[in-house]
Amino acid sequence: MRPILMKGHERPLTFLKYREGDLLFSCAKDSTPTVWFADNGERLGTYKGHNGAVWCCDISRDSTLLITGCADQTAKLWDVQTGTQLYSFNFDSPVRAVDFSVGDKFAVITTDPFMEHSSSIQVKTIAEDISEQTSESVLTIRGPQGRINRATGKVLKESDKEIGHAKPITSLSKSADGSHFITGSSDKSARLWDIRTLTLLKTYVTERPVNACAISPLLDHVVIGGGQEATHVTMTSHRAGKFEAKFFHKILQEEIGGVKGHFGPINALAFNPDGRSFSSGGEDGYVRLHHFDPDYFSIKM
Repeated sequence: MRPILMKGHERPLTFLKYREGDLLFSCAKDSTPTVWFADNGERLGTYKGHNGAVWCCDISRDSTLLITGCADQTAKLWDVQTGTQLYSFNFDSPVRAVDFSVGDKFAVITTDPFMEHSSSIQVKTIAEDISEQTSESVLTIRGPQGRINRATGKVLKESDKEIGHAKPITSLSKSADGSHFITGSSDKSARLWDIRTLTLLKTYVTERPVNACAISPLLDHVVIGGGQEATHVTMTSHRAGKFEAKFFHKILQEEIGGVKGHFGPINALAFNPDGRSFSSGGEDGYVRLHHFDPDYFSIKM
């Protein structure tokens, strides 16, 4: 697989998100979310207006609205096509995660613990007419311990401590059908969960902290990536091949392959919704776009 290298960010990547398979959105610590063509890696445009690391984004179902969450204590709504900033939700602490609801009528936004403020999960109504948009929250949940790295909906159940991760969860990604999801953790594992019962289904063990994970929409595969924090990275660790995206069989939990290339930890991973390509974003500032070879679709276990 010859990757397409996409160099549009000046700082480490933080998040990748596909929309309908033809567009790929990337977030990074350089404050400028970027949109690319998902087939050839051509850069379509950027969204200028943040003043800090952009941690997360989501796109409305009709591909008209983009929402971004940033360390500058704002979440912003953008016109996807023109790049125009439509609205800014302002907070008292950095914004970590953003996600549109099914139907795009609401957005869930999480904020970090900061100064005297505890972390929070806030749900905002998204106005059909953007001129009527307000900052009022329809729901606010305050005080979950520590930072909330991802949020998708309301708290119905919590996982048991015995089967949960031993260290902070760094990433969360849902399956295409919404029946299960995968979490990555700095405890050097990724775990697959039933979305309704929070039953632990599978565990994938690796030799380094996991920063990103994703579930294939086509095959029984998951991909996980990570590496040490940037402060701990040396040339020797790169030579040791710690920065590859690793593929595991979702059911059998066995490693089936890896894709090398990044010169630093992988911070973001995403499958194209058609399952025929995936992208990775690294501490090195590159997005790498991989279209799978025909051999990939005939791997036998």
